[in-house]
Amino acid sequence: MASFTATSISLSTSFNKNLVPAGTRFSNPNSVSLSIKGTTFPSITLQPRAPRFQVTCAAKPETVEKVCNIVKKQLALPEDSSVTGESKFAALGADSLDTVEIVMGLEEEFGISVEEESAQSITTVQEAADMIDKLLETTEKSA
Repeated sequence: MASFTATSISLSTSFNKNLVPAGTRFSNPNSVSLSIKGTTFPSITLQPRAPRFQVTCAAKPETVEKVCNIVKKQLALPEDSSVTGESKFAALGADSLDTVEIVMGLEEEFGISVEEESAQSITTVQEAADMIDKLLETTEKSA
């Protein structure tokens, strides 16, 4: 059976340790040095990188507002109901048939045709509005 001996590892950064109180943690150092039992290894310089995910709301505010109104109408929600871009159809009480009716209402209102696969992937008002603006943009470019 193999046995392992605990090795002391310490990390230091390019910051001046004399200026940083003991126990301070670095959340974003520029470079990192590794020292194990007195042996120092070359420093690693960290490069900034772009964020992995960027959330963009492509839809125009007018489109989102129209979609909100259509959703309220299709689900027979009271006029004072709070429906926003983040509203999920299921949270508003929509089942799969309601979602199909919402998509049909959107197609009629905006003069678009939504593919079945796209319609099934829509779960929020914002997703619907984004899809509509993309379809309208594509239609305008090809005209």
